[in-house]
Amino acid sequence: MNSQTTPAEIPAETPTATPGQSPAEVTTNTPNPHKPLGIVPLATVPLRDIRIDDPWFNRYIRLVNEVILPYQWAALNDAVPDAEPSHAVHNMRIAAGLEKGDYRGPVFQDSDAMKWLEAVGYSLAVTPNPELEAQADSLIELIAQAQQPDGYFNSYFTVVAPQARWKNLTDAHELYVAGHLIEAAIAYHEGTGKRRLLDVAIRFADLIDRVFGPAPGQLRGYPGHQEIELALVKLWRTTGERRYLNLARFFIDERGREPNYFDAEKAAPDWYELYPGTRRSPTVTSTLQAHLPVREQHTAVGHAVRATYMYAAMADIAAADGDTELLAAAKRLWQDIAERQMYITGGIGQSGHLECFTTAWDLPNDANYSETCASIGLALFSRRLGNIERDSRYHDVVERALFNGIVSGLQLDGRRFFYVNPMSVWPANCLPHTMRRHVKPERQPWFGCACCPPNIARTLAGLGEYLYGVDHDTGRIYIHQLIGNRATIRLKTHSVELGLRAALCEHGRVTLHAASPEPIALAIRIPGWADSCTLASPRQNGYLLLDLAAGRHQLDFEFPLPPELVLPHPEVRALQGRYAVMRGPLVYCLEEVDNGPGLEALRVDDAAFLGNFACETTTPDRSPACLTVDDPVLGRYTRIRLPGWRAEAAPDTPLYRPLRSSTETAAERYRPTDTWWVPYALWCHRDPGEMLVWIRE
Repeated sequence: MNSQTTPAEIPAETPTATPGQSPAEVTTNTPNPHKPLGIVPLATVPLRDIRIDDPWFNRYIRLVNEVILPYQWAALNDAVPDAEPSHAVHNMRIAAGLEKGDYRGPVFQDSDAMKWLEAVGYSLAVTPNPELEAQADSLIELIAQAQQPDGYFNSYFTVVAPQARWKNLTDAHELYVAGHLIEAAIAYHEGTGKRRLLDVAIRFADLIDRVFGPAPGQLRGYPGHQEIELALVKLWRTTGERRYLNLARFFIDERGREPNYFDAEKAAPDWYELYPGTRRSPTVTSTLQAHLPVREQHTAVGHAVRATYMYAAMADIAAADGDTELLAAAKRLWQDIAERQMYITGGIGQSGHLECFTTAWDLPNDANYSETCASIGLALFSRRLGNIERDSRYHDVVERALFNGIVSGLQLDGRRFFYVNPMSVWPANCLPHTMRRHVKPERQPWFGCACCPPNIARTLAGLGEYLYGVDHDTGRIYIHQLIGNRATIRLKTHSVELGLRAALCEHGRVTLHAASPEPIALAIRIPGWADSCTLASPRQNGYLLLDLAAGRHQLDFEFPLPPELVLPHPEVRALQGRYAVMRGPLVYCLEEVDNGPGLEALRVDDAAFLGNFACETTTPDRSPACLTVDDPVLGRYTRIRLPGWRAEAAPDTPLYRPLRSSTETAAERYRPTDTWWVPYALWCHRDPGEMLVWIRE
């Protein structure tokens, strides 16, 4: 391990990121000179080269600069009335010696500010904003002042327990905070060209590289909350310093080996007991994905965010080093999530206890956790595997999360957020001290543990990274997500101009404009929900392959968007005898504001559903219909009307009663009604109330 005490410098001969370039790929325009072996993922297109203009996502993208980032800056500075205070900036000011006082908030509170900075870096790469940049620069200067002489940065340990550095990796989140600092530094450097924060991050990374590793005198530990691993891979790509990649690999390879580090550190006399009483409690290593070496793990277990961040790093490291065994493990874990432990919205992490995965097929509706951060982690992981494997099914999962389980965490005013994204909400039953205590019937202005709001911000600000992949060896451009945008794709010898007009959530029509002085090779993902496409062309791994001559082209194709009733796997016990409704990429739900209370009493008429839909109609009959609505709150969207029934009971009906006669038919116990469905992402924007995704047959 390198033991230099001076910050690593970016070598002059190493290709570095330019303002606006993606943090995941510094080598978009040229092959990566640091890649020693043969797994070459598709390159990401720099954010500065993409402008998103999409009927569905514009409602979110426009909020980033105008509302979300300014609001979150206020929240980080404890300036949002009636919101839980963050203390993040306050803590840093104490650590920098600019204020007196006590540290407040969770031990990882610095990370909220780092994710905000990362979002600002992505945003500035696309849209200059001098006021926002000045706010970010002031925060960066504060971080630099709080950094210790040896490169260490962490407000909690600087203020509260400077003697306890690295003495509780299980609980203390030091490496997690470091990872988010590194990611923020790279994003801000690429978005603005400024390297003040990057120099801070490099000094910190160099310290960590000296502290951790297999050499005598180094700690053979790894983070309790994974994040630094994928950040170090990005730092390697940015600087060309191989030791950062080696350190990321060390953290991955060391994890889960015996003797288990988390058990050993807790037994040490100088172990820092962050939470009183934890020394006496055994560490549940499976919660931390440290129960087995990562290559031996077959099932996604433990804290869902930690897991997906680690799995994303596994994919990155496998590609960087050509490690097929590590890649096979990552793919195996992804398959377990996507095929056995994922909600229809792209939510993951079923249990409110420790925010964990549980077991295959266990997908409860009304008490699930499905943290917004976990859906973001799944999207990060799936995107990486998709770019390695060139397989559309990974990007299908990205689409599912982006259109549903991630944006559901954001209010359309940009100022309120969901931490938890359930499949069913009955507000009267969201009671404290119960299994549903984590379920909120309304979005919140902030959280004491506010990891999700800035995570949503950085995802939306960096949405362009999910749209394309580029194979520089063949020159083929992969269109992963059919989200409207204009992009310049820079290949080895020339550039390709692409324009995509898409409205997947309205009518399914897509128009692609392409222009290049050289032949154009494209691969367009056919979404998994699309049975047909109007373009006939060869296909590979779910991609439509097109080879166009040099010049300008316009291609028009259409994905039919009839609503579909979706059936669960027979092993999913909580969903038997239920349907969900989807239309294109969107999952739909019922809300009390449209259907009245008692949503569990509704049934859908599947026979009528399977008939013909009357689209764009307002006819009074009870035929299924798709209706385009311009709503003052929700904007333009398509709502669905399905005929069904509502169960009713007389006032004197007992709690339980026997079925006495076959003449007591369903027609006598149910009355006809229409059920009205809205996109799940848009629920809880009007009057709060009940919500239901899966309806009974």
